[in-house]
Amino acid sequence: MYIQGTSYLHGAQPINAPHRSYNSQPTPPAKSAQGADEISISPEADMVSRVREVPDVRADRVARIKAEIASGTYETDAKLDLALSRLLDEIG
Repeated sequence: MYIQGTSYLHGAQPINAPHRSYNSQPTPPAKSAQGADEISISPEADMVSRVREVPDVRADRVARIKAEIASGTYETDAKLDLALSRLLDEIG
């Protein structure tokens, strides 16, 4: 369609097929895939899968630990050393 200004539109025009470019070299045949299918799982999906396997909350243990924290007997030097050691292992 030709547009010439705002007051004049050209009449109907023929529709032309899109231009195609032809490669002078023939396309090689597609190779068929021989072998097994492959799957990769993202770290996020793996984490979600592992979270589903976590056992239910043990209410009795949670209650015992809360009571120990409230009484001031939960935090011991041995537990803090173990926690610090595990943290350093993860970082390093």
